[in-house]
Amino acid sequence: MSDGPNSQGVNNNVGLFIGVLRFLHSATTFAQTSNSKVNSRHHHHLIQDLNREKPPAGTMCGCDDCCGCISYRTRENIKYGCICFGVVAVVVVFAVLLAAYAFLRHVSIIVEDASLTRFALLTTPATALAYNLSLSLNVRNPNWAMSIKNTEPFEAAYKFDGQQFDRVQVSDKGDKHPPRKTMVYRLDSGSDGALVSLGNAGVVEYKKENETGVFEVEVALTRKVSYTARYTKCKIEATCKLKLKLVKPETTTVVFEKVKCKLEKAEKNC
Repeated sequence: MSDGPNSQGVNNNVGLFIGVLRFLHSATTFAQTSNSKVNSRHHHHLIQDLNREKPPAGTMCGCDDCCGCISYRTRENIKYGCICFGVVAVVVVFAVLLAAYAFLRHVSIIVEDASLTRFALLTTPATALAYNLSLSLNVRNPNWAMSIKNTEPFEAAYKFDGQQFDRVQVSDKGDKHPPRKTMVYRLDSGSDGALVSLGNAGVVEYKKENETGVFEVEVALTRKVSYTARYTKCKIEATCKLKLKLVKPETTTVVFEKVKCKLEKAEKNC
């Protein structure tokens, strides 16, 4: 049996099929090889980029050259945050300094305790008072940053019927009064004949009060001071009006109602 047209056709088809398979195999092999080379090159470049972005050992991230680990947006947020914090800190410090040194608060003075054990009027050879007076002064500095320093001695003048009969020193020149502190001054003074210009009206007033056993004595306080961080020197004047019951020296307990002293109007910038 001889080969006919059908047999030739089959052979041709088989040859074509085999050729297609070879072409597909060659194309697949070429694609795999190309893809492998591309992946290899990409991997190589990726490693190089990572090596460039990696900061040197022992350094911290914080600059454009070495900090691939912190994004540009993050660094900008940190920068603006630091600026805002600095501005707020400056404002707070300024407000604290302003409150501490720009606004001056006046002292408060209270006679916490007082006793009068002698108060006798002498008319010869001149009008005078023989007295013994003890009192306790509480002086508070309410300023929380400024201390007070005496530029002149702190003094107290004792008066009866508006006339001074003695003057004593409370604290010396240069003495300091810390901020937010209360200083307690104990004054014990007396005289066998402190001269006083009472006049007739004053003598009449003395006799009137002597009958009741309660004397009205005025304590006038004067003090010139300077404050921390302030150039102006200020004069502090206060008046303490006391009603003192005459008691015997051996009396151990004296009832006294504390008196808040009245401050005179302060000078400008004080």
